Amino acid sequence: MHGRKQSTFGRLTALAAGAVTLTAALASPALAAGGIGGTIDPIVYELMVFVMAIFVGYYVVWAVTPALHTPLMSVTNAISSVIVVGALLAVAVEHGAVSGLTGGDTVASKTFGVLALIMAAVNIFGGFLVTQRMLAMYKKKGDKR
Repeated sequence: MHGRKQSTFGRLTALAAGAVTLTAALASPALAAGGIGGTIDPIVYELMVFVMAIFVGYYVVWAVTPALHTPLMSVTNAISSVIVVGALLAVAVEHGAVSGLTGGDTVASKTFGVLALIMAAVNIFGGFLVTQRMLAMYKKKGDKR
């Protein structure tokens, strides 16, 4: 039993070390470009954050034991609700109406906001449906609750 805990701790330590290495590898070219030109292009920065989120999400999900997949689904649904708030903000933005969100094409922001809202809503409702079915597996056959 004690060896299992060390094994899990070792996996999490390796996961954290891999995430730090990946972050350093992805940030190095952007930081070098920023040092030469003075600024980092926002698209490069946003792409770097997106790629890091993909890798970290992949490794975190695969590190979870099967018994914890139901709570993981619930947390994913909660995160999707944060995406809904961001999508509503993107849809509601008018040119220069919100502090810090000036510039850009409002038609594109509204289009991507509506798209994000639809996709997050499907993810939330589908996730709750799957979570409900997974929790139903743990109920006794005679239990009506």
